[in-house]
Amino acid sequence: MDIPSAFPARFGLRALVTRPREDAAELAAALAARGLDAVIEPLIEIHLRTEPAPDLAGAQAVLCTSANGVRALARLSAERVLPLLAVGDTTASRARAEGFTAVVSAGGDVTDLARLARQRLRPDGGRLVHIAGSAVAGDLAGDLRTAGFAVERLVLYEARPAVALSAASAQALGAGLIGFALFFSPRTAATFVRLADRARIIDALQHMTAISISVAADAALGGVRFRQRCIAAAPNQAALLAMLDAVLAEQRVGS
Repeated sequence: MDIPSAFPARFGLRALVTRPREDAAELAAALAARGLDAVIEPLIEIHLRTEPAPDLAGAQAVLCTSANGVRALARLSAERVLPLLAVGDTTASRARAEGFTAVVSAGGDVTDLARLARQRLRPDGGRLVHIAGSAVAGDLAGDLRTAGFAVERLVLYEARPAVALSAASAQALGAGLIGFALFFSPRTAATFVRLADRARIIDALQHMTAISISVAADAALGGVRFRQRCIAAAPNQAALLAMLDAVLAEQRVGS
């Protein structure tokens, strides 16, 4: 098999980044600091919807479960002072970069975000606006409605799965030239398995270590055999990178 020149012969020093391209740059920089080349292969493409500016009058707070939701909201609304509760640190960082001034991070997943909202907000303080994509994980609105909150879900973007792996990535994966794959959601993990099967490279994945952000993301990999499958201790990028560091240390000791 011909190997793309973009992938040098050093084994295992590349990591597949499956995040949307908008979220990949920061992760690629973190990988570079660890001596890893990022192979950016977005498995989800983000399409911001063209909507009227959302009506935030009377809202108590905005809840954002992704950096893409923050981008979509910032594009449509000039509101920047309403409290914004973010699912994790990456989403919170994006909100601050967009000029939001009252940002708090739940530092985890939608369960942590719901807990943060219950702690900081009041059911009688006004409705909560959840900025979401066309596909959501968990039941944030249901959790908070059970606690007495009024929650409005605004779908401001669509996350569309990729239809094929790029030729370069498929070739490199098939040849065992990518040592790690990082999965940030069940949807991207399931998409990867489907596309790897379509490209007929499933068997080659036994040379690669899969690191997932959650148990649910790992479960979406199904019965695919990897060299190693690891799950981050917490559902955030920092914990995923900490797991990567542990795997790298282990592999270096064993080499």
